[in-house]
Amino acid sequence: MTDSTTETIETTPQQPDAEAAHDHAGNDHSHEGHTHGPSLNPECTREIEVEAPAEDVTRAFRSVLKRIQKQARIPGFRAGKVPESLIRSKFASELRQEVLEQLVPQRFRETLDAQGITPVSQPQIVDLHLNEGDALRFKAAFEVLPEIDITGYETVTAEKPDTTLTDAEFETEIAHVRDSRSTMEPVAEDRALVDGDWAEINFKGSFKDAEAAEQQPIAGDNVTIEVGGENTLPAFNDALRGSRAGQELQFEVEYPLDFGEKRLAGKTVTYDVTITGIKKKIMPELNDEFAREMGNYESYDDFAAKLREHAAGSKKQRLESQAKEKLVDDLVARFAFPVPESLVQQQVDARLDRGLRALAAQGMQAEEMRKLDFARLRAAQRDSALNEVKASLILDKIATAENIEISDDEVDRELLLLSLQTREPIDSLRSRLTQEGGLNRIREQLRREKTGNLLYEKHAS
Repeated sequence: MTDSTTETIETTPQQPDAEAAHDHAGNDHSHEGHTHGPSLNPECTREIEVEAPAEDVTRAFRSVLKRIQKQARIPGFRAGKVPESLIRSKFASELRQEVLEQLVPQRFRETLDAQGITPVSQPQIVDLHLNEGDALRFKAAFEVLPEIDITGYETVTAEKPDTTLTDAEFETEIAHVRDSRSTMEPVAEDRALVDGDWAEINFKGSFKDAEAAEQQPIAGDNVTIEVGGENTLPAFNDALRGSRAGQELQFEVEYPLDFGEKRLAGKTVTYDVTITGIKKKIMPELNDEFAREMGNYESYDDFAAKLREHAAGSKKQRLESQAKEKLVDDLVARFAFPVPESLVQQQVDARLDRGLRALAAQGMQAEEMRKLDFARLRAAQRDSALNEVKASLILDKIATAENIEISDDEVDRELLLLSLQTREPIDSLRSRLTQEGGLNRIREQLRREKTGNLLYEKHAS
């Protein structure tokens, strides 16, 4: 919803196709109220009755029958000379299925067009009646976009943040860059560890809890830990401070309940530690030579000025993105309307896909992913997905009210950026996205971002 948002939420109405329509129509259903497929939001669901005259059904059966008759290869009969009665009995299932594929989606689309209805979900077919010589009849249930009243959206305001980069923030940026160019050198003198040193250790840990002890053991070799570091556990600081290389230590660590690594949270671990060495971090001097090592800079002052400019821009973008997201959140909270469940589930799918890709990038194997509780994961994502879809629908409505459109040039610029990021030639990228419907999603998302930016510029103070 903001400049920093990379995800897209597809609300482009889905056009029903042969596969989608006949997936729900493989058998004759005559019992009332029986539906198939994912659940639909009753407040967004429409149901239509579809018919085709008996002569069209008969014509379709005859057409398919003739084609199968020409292609059928049955021992004892010449090609194309298999009796129709044998074709009807031997290929009854195929005959019916092909007629379904011809008539159901075609008549469904024609009925939609005649009634001026645009679905956002695939149809669920019920009460299907299809027999040669009889009229085709069925009902189709699907979701449509809700009516959304955005009266008063202009009164939603946002607080414009102070994006000025402070001297302290700039010094932090300098410290991060300097630290990234630091080196670790061994301490040759025989002395005890002090704060600021880096202890090189081998360790093994065992859980005191009998049940937890069955977990994978905790161990590491040649691990460096900063003594007195803000990210070092106090128990490690206390044990290492004053110790020397070659010394063996044993101590306990009681991990807090909110510790980041879940298997350690709330547990007590006994560590056996061997100090194998002491290292010192050597920080580079901030001078012209340092600046030249960092890139094409004329001097340290030139580097510092460009770093300040970059850090200031990043802060401005981050804080303004947060303010825009807050503004959209306020819009979502203000306007109540039903949301198509199909769109919510699409967004849950998108969120889970991003999460699984992130886990894979972190090294999780496929067999581990298959053990995940996907029902629980989907349920946990639903509220966020629902709000994201609501935000998209609201922004689309405001974009229409504000006459906001996206030009082809704006889409082309986005495609160029994607091409550079993915290293896919822009022509093949455009062709692939067009076939997959991705180009429409990009245009939709650009329009929403443009709408969010307009609202922020107009209503932030």
